[in-house]
Amino acid sequence: MIDSVQLILLLVIITLTLLLVILGVQVFYILRDLRKTIKKTNKILENADAITEGIEGPISAISSLVLGAKATSLISIVKFVKNFVSRDPDEGRKHYRE
Repeated sequence: MIDSVQLILLLVIITLTLLLVILGVQVFYILRDLRKTIKKTNKILENADAITEGIEGPISAISSLVLGAKATSLISIVKFVKNFVSRDPDEGRKHYRE
């Protein structure tokens, strides 16, 4: 019949087989949850990308407007200083004397 060593070996093989099957099922569930998590993360990143692109246009327009205003005001200041420096200093005194 079956020797005691063969019976213990058979029980160990059956136990290991059951443990490996349970482990395989658990790994399957973990990978399935990981897949769902990656899909949700991908959706979040796509939404963030869309929001960023939506905000980029108005911000660049505001930036261009501010830079244009700075350039315009800088040009006005330069013209004012240039006119002030090139003006004859005696010209202001003539108006006061008359």
